[in-house]
Amino acid sequence: MKTIIFLISLILLACTNSSDSYTTSSIQATSLVMDTLRVKNEHIADHFDFPVGKPNAKGYYNAQGFGKNAHLGDDWNGLGGGNSDLGDPIYAVANGFVTIAKDEHGGWGNVIRISHFLSNGIKVESLYAHCDTILICENRWVNRGDQIGTIGNAHGQYLAHLHFEMRDVIGMPIGGGYSRNTNGYIDPTAFIKAHR
Repeated sequence: MKTIIFLISLILLACTNSSDSYTTSSIQATSLVMDTLRVKNEHIADHFDFPVGKPNAKGYYNAQGFGKNAHLGDDWNGLGGGNSDLGDPIYAVANGFVTIAKDEHGGWGNVIRISHFLSNGIKVESLYAHCDTILICENRWVNRGDQIGTIGNAHGQYLAHLHFEMRDVIGMPIGGGYSRNTNGYIDPTAFIKAHR
């Protein structure tokens, strides 16, 4: 336990003392950063994997998929059910730039948002919610398969699972997780399968 606390402290220290990070993570600033960011070839998102049980979600199931009950994402649960997946790794689905990594409070808990730049010029965003821990800093590049956090329960509000969304509009407000209006949202599983 002391080792975990020490590692999290080091990550937080690195995040707050970064000399190459931007000074704000507001939605407006994020949009500006996305417009001016120089995307190198190694940052291009050329393949996508699943966010749990990498690369193919082995050991997990989609308990509530996109569109079911107006759900705007996928809810990934461990096969053991209940809180059996609490603390399990969450992985970046593709190369990208971390724009948000913070506690959004309410029903969201800890949230990570990553912008991905495809080779055809399209930009998409992945959102990872209810995290127990965040293991990545804002305003940093990540690679596909990097561990970015752990599965949580939104500070005890739910049984442990990963609420995972994909959006084709960068920097939208956090939203509510459910809506009949799906403008700006993508079916995560369908998108990942189409971009393996």
